[in-house]
Amino acid sequence: MKNIFITLTTALTLLFSVTSCHSDLDQSPIDPDSFTEEDVFANATEAKSALAKVYASLALTGQNGPAGQPDLGNIDEGFSQFSRMLFNLNELTTDNAVVAWGDAGLQDLHGMYWTASNDFTDAMYNRLAQTVSFSNSFIENAERLNDPVVTQYIAEARFIRAYAYYNLIDMYGNVPLVTRIETTLPMQSTRAEIFNFIEAELLDIQNDLAASGANEYGRVDRVASWALLSRLYLNAEAWTGTARYNDCITFSNNVMTSTYALHTTDLNANGTAYDELFLADNGSNGAQNEFIFALNFDGLNSQTYGGSTFLVHAAVGGSMNPNDFGVNGGWGGLRTTSALVGKMGANDKRAMFYSNGQTLEIANIRRFTDGYAVTKFKNVTSTGQRGRDASGNFVDTDVPLIRLSEIYLNYAEATLRGGNGSLTEALNRINQIRARAYGNTTGNIASSALTLNFVLDERARELFWEGQRRTDLVRYNYFTTNTYLWPFKGNAPSGSAVGGFRNLFPIPSNTLQVNSNLTQNPGY
Repeated sequence: MKNIFITLTTALTLLFSVTSCHSDLDQSPIDPDSFTEEDVFANATEAKSALAKVYASLALTGQNGPAGQPDLGNIDEGFSQFSRMLFNLNELTTDNAVVAWGDAGLQDLHGMYWTASNDFTDAMYNRLAQTVSFSNSFIENAERLNDPVVTQYIAEARFIRAYAYYNLIDMYGNVPLVTRIETTLPMQSTRAEIFNFIEAELLDIQNDLAASGANEYGRVDRVASWALLSRLYLNAEAWTGTARYNDCITFSNNVMTSTYALHTTDLNANGTAYDELFLADNGSNGAQNEFIFALNFDGLNSQTYGGSTFLVHAAVGGSMNPNDFGVNGGWGGLRTTSALVGKMGANDKRAMFYSNGQTLEIANIRRFTDGYAVTKFKNVTSTGQRGRDASGNFVDTDVPLIRLSEIYLNYAEATLRGGNGSLTEALNRINQIRARAYGNTTGNIASSALTLNFVLDERARELFWEGQRRTDLVRYNYFTTNTYLWPFKGNAPSGSAVGGFRNLFPIPSNTLQVNSNLTQNPGY
């Protein structure tokens, strides 16, 4: 399906209320007499529709299309969408992106001077907590059906919950672990305890999930559990102090030998196979065979001011022609820094930048023409047609959260960090990625060039603007230190180090006021 959550009726959202993680989320019931819990969980067919809301918690923002009845209060609804906030916290804080807008707290992110009352770090915490709550509610109700078909649905909801917790410990460290709907304020768990929970969940559900490639597009299968384990184990040493690189290699191998494959067939004579991963038909042009976990968008049926609508509109400005991107106008916000541009080889097709009227170096972050624009995401198909929304307001392009090429990079890094992988295999996988990027083997590297820093740079080239850069820099101890600087890091034009405590975001101040069981992260 293009969007599993399109089938969800508005009334179903009544059933999912955030209780334990946060009591300050703003949700308003809609005609509470029109639909009951018994209706939703009457059978497997109805439960499948309820599962759609769990997926939708990462893609949409409320009950009324793009705006009007938000799931979260106290922030602009479009800002609160998950992948938009993932971009803000994991890309805008790094060498990959800057933004021209002056919304309160937004410039704090690239300048790395955010506080515990920052609207964006607050909203992400609440969004992830809400996803956990929606998942818990679905699991608890669906378990009562005792239906083998629903067992798979429960496994999918457990995956979404594990993914939410992965992001919570990545960004916030010690957070509450809540697996049931509760009415008491939760205690704070350690990062290691949450890590162990995520690991145990993903291992436990793998055989309950659909076989590789056997689920509907837009829903996860067991390969997603292996891929998230690969990512989890890669970060284990940075997060818990215990290296798990052998485990990373094991589950990376599971993914690499599954039915998923790199998209290498160029359907667009004017583009590349790589650019088709980020076009309006990426759910059907072959790119979907590389997407292990993605958020599906449809410009008519799943409208939001986050998601790919944000990634396309916000990156268009200056002398750029919005029609070339399948939209009706640009928001003149997002660009990149010279640090990312400089990592691209001369013939690397992933260098998707717009430089006409743009300066390479940034003198004024608030000026759109300072810094190259990025042309990676578009609302046009492989054949050059605009997405389904004829007005050009909303975008069809799906947003990948886990792609196969990331797992190739995980395998290579874990091997170089001392894991029991094969350096020959690692080199082969890296060169497969680069052969697609160059269109031939001219970009392939020799074994002597395969170093940890090369892999980090290759991750930047392959995965930029896909929500992983901050996590990568933290793992390499580059995010806050002076080992690696980029323009306006630490709010200095040439870049400067910041306190190491900024490897984590703060627990939101208003959350601490509500729950006295929680302790703030050091430094805030």
